[in-house]
Amino acid sequence: MIHTQNLGRRFDTDHGIVEAVRGVDIDVADGEIVAVLGPNGAGKSTTLHMLTTLLPPTFGTATVAGMDVGVDPIGVRRRIGYIGQGNGSSDGLRVNEELVGQARLHGVDRKTAQRRSGALLERLQLHDLARRDVATLSGGQRRRLDVAMGLIHEPSLVFLDEPSAGLDPQSRSNLWEHIERLRDEGDTTIVLTTHYLDEADAVADRVIVIDHGSIIADGTPDQLKSGVSGDLVSLELTDTDAAEPAAQVAKNLPGADEVTVDITGATSGAVPVVYFRIDRGDTVTPEIVRALDSAGIGLRSVQARRPTLDDVFLSLTGRSLREDETA
Repeated sequence: MIHTQNLGRRFDTDHGIVEAVRGVDIDVADGEIVAVLGPNGAGKSTTLHMLTTLLPPTFGTATVAGMDVGVDPIGVRRRIGYIGQGNGSSDGLRVNEELVGQARLHGVDRKTAQRRSGALLERLQLHDLARRDVATLSGGQRRRLDVAMGLIHEPSLVFLDEPSAGLDPQSRSNLWEHIERLRDEGDTTIVLTTHYLDEADAVADRVIVIDHGSIIADGTPDQLKSGVSGDLVSLELTDTDAAEPAAQVAKNLPGADEVTVDITGATSGAVPVVYFRIDRGDTVTPEIVRALDSAGIGLRSVQARRPTLDDVFLSLTGRSLREDETA
């Protein structure tokens, strides 16, 4: 459904040439859900803009839904749906009028457009707002309308740039149920960016990580997480003075890695914590508890957590994706 070769984009700025995307090779198969992750400025939105013909590539090639983005951008637009980060709806129409009009622009007959509009409004919990003026909608309601507008013509390939931004948890859940239904029932291919790493982990078949305009990782969520060096084990201690001895106990465990001590806020009552990574962290919990007890080290709690996609990004780049996106 998507094939790019050395696709790149440069911008000429007052401070010189900026390489936003540095020659990426992407292949997306029919029916895949692919999440593109990366910090602000990494190049993920620029990549989507090139694939959706909103921005011409500086170099390289891209074929989207069988059409070359440089040779036949109109052909690409006829075959895709795109939900960008900004509002795509206008203020002068009612909700159902906006949706039906969008379908008509894509050549859908009026009867079919009205039927699809009703179904989408129901699935995205907008059915009670069908006759409301778009200008009166809340931010979350308007975001759901944008999603409906991108799906009304039933494209074979859908691009979603931060589709759930501004939605409450229930609306987010309903949105992803609908997106998964599109893939399962209609073999729709979906490419998305998101700040919610749990969404990418739960929904995406593949995750592509972009940083500084280049792809630095590409695989299933499980494949990427398996590249992180083990589960994260945290030991909450009762005494700050025991932090270093507890860290030494952790270092003596076979396979333990990345042992760190956090005593931030210990003077104000916060508990000291020792972190380390190890394979199958849940199975070493009894061993670490026995070792700490034998050493006379007081333990408040012990937890083992499987790697997350944020851990993947941290291991690849040395910084947290979630913290970077928040900043």
